[in-house]
Amino acid sequence: MARALSRYESRGATPTIRYPLSAIRFLHTGGILSNMAEYPSIDLHQWLRTPLGQRVYALERKLASEALAQVFGWQLLQIGLWGDDDGLIADARTQRRSVLAWHGDRIGSMKSAIRSRTDSLAIASDSVDAVMLPHTLEYEPEPHEILREVGRILSGEGHLVIFGFRPFSSWGMRHLFARDGFPPGIERMIGEGRLKDWLKLLGFEIVDAQRYLFTLPWGSSASSSHSFFERSGTRLWPLFAGGYSL
Repeated sequence: MARALSRYESRGATPTIRYPLSAIRFLHTGGILSNMAEYPSIDLHQWLRTPLGQRVYALERKLASEALAQVFGWQLLQIGLWGDDDGLIADARTQRRSVLAWHGDRIGSMKSAIRSRTDSLAIASDSVDAVMLPHTLEYEPEPHEILREVGRILSGEGHLVIFGFRPFSSWGMRHLFARDGFPPGIERMIGEGRLKDWLKLLGFEIVDAQRYLFTLPWGSSASSSHSFFERSGTRLWPLFAGGYSL
């Protein structure tokens, strides 16, 4: 988890109309926030339904619940879809929880879903208490831009939670040699050290970091959060982790 220490304004050349997040809840169906990039791969959602994908999702849902347990406030925003629902933020203690995505094929059943470009969020500055990025930076063509936008919309002392895959791991090796990336459609894997540097340059303070996914990216399933490998991996063999959270 990272905590925002300062405010950053977007440097986009095109003026953007920004609304309080509560207002966007009623505006997004009218097309005001459209004009988004196409989602990289529908196959990702299919992969997340496989036994391996389901185990990864379950691990991350547990970690998200733990990270958000001490996050309070009015509004939590998840940017980017990961799975078929808003399960990663379901246990959040904020008054409101919303999911923002740049595509519409998976958000029809979500009442809280918002459509917006992620590199120029149509959300007012300093209006969000916490942001969740579930592998979003690994699909975005310009990950720096979305981090700048996150810094802009977060309130002072706001929280940011990020999930990512480690490039120097068995998961990174499979991604490197997969024709369409792995998981399907992923564009890049960003190392946690590199991401920490980016966050510090943008004024964030890293308050917690964890590694998880101590299993090979082959076969039908990953280890559960209660398995010996996941319970002991961070302490005994952290270099073998396939994923990390900040």
